[in-house]
Amino acid sequence: MEKLKLGVVGIGHLGRYHLTNCLESSLIELIGFFDVDREKSKEIVSEYRIKSFDSLSDLLREVDAISVVVPTSAHYEVAKRGLDAGKHIFIEKPITVTLSEAEKLIRLSESNGLKIQVGHIERFNPAFTSLNGFNLNPGFIESHRLAVFNPRGTDVSVVLDLMIHDIDIILSIIKSPVEEISASGVNVISDSTDIANARIQFKNGAVANITVSRISQKNMRKMRIFQKNNYITVDFLNKKSEIFSLCNGDEKINGNNAVLVNEYEFKGKKKRIFLQNPDVSNHNALKKELESFAESVLYNKEVRVSAVEGKMALEVALNILDIIEKKN
Repeated sequence: MEKLKLGVVGIGHLGRYHLTNCLESSLIELIGFFDVDREKSKEIVSEYRIKSFDSLSDLLREVDAISVVVPTSAHYEVAKRGLDAGKHIFIEKPITVTLSEAEKLIRLSESNGLKIQVGHIERFNPAFTSLNGFNLNPGFIESHRLAVFNPRGTDVSVVLDLMIHDIDIILSIIKSPVEEISASGVNVISDSTDIANARIQFKNGAVANITVSRISQKNMRKMRIFQKNNYITVDFLNKKSEIFSLCNGDEKINGNNAVLVNEYEFKGKKKRIFLQNPDVSNHNALKKELESFAESVLYNKEVRVSAVEGKMALEVALNILDIIEKKN
């Protein structure tokens, strides 16, 4: 089987996960890694028995693509060097610090015929992928992403740390331009926003309400989707989803696991509510994400989360941050 020759740039907390998942993949040949921390690099070499390159240039000469897992402030520089060297790019979210940086990467990749995939991992969460094939046309989305405090990651706002996950999911579901955004947030225990809420209204009339916090007493990553005749819940944390469907009369839901949970009369008409629990696979979301990128390069397929989509999510997140900062 053909494999993608990949190198990992940055071996911090998340970079190590990239290494281990690449090592386990049948689609990826991990050539090695580069990190500016040479002592940490020695530890990784000893632990995983993989090659550490002395420079990014040395790594780029040996690979077809790189996985960019450096701090966000260095995303643009590393990705640009990769593109300049003719390499495909997997880049963790957010795609860059600024929209202009994202636009430059998009133009450079397009002019060189190279692929960029952005690491919005929740697109690959088993709970979300279980809805593949189901027609999502929301009128309203309610999302809560709450995390117990962890000092790691507090160098950026909770909007770019957590909310951007939900922004990307919502933009992938609601195929309509953003019309209006309102938001508020508070710095509680760090120098940046720790808890925030945003309301996004789209031109087609749909509305999304997103709440995120990194100072919660419990972890929660749940999204509720409301549309005509359907109520869908997606539990990203516990990897499960539910679909409630309203039917008229004796109409039934197509699906072997649909269960009748309620029936009643409304304005003289019989109504029935069915519950479906879609089959949720047990896949590793990060491994699935990296292999999706490998397949897109090996077989010249469209990437699942493009640089354009990464830029769209960043633009909404930056607008939300700007609104919060002006209030504070």
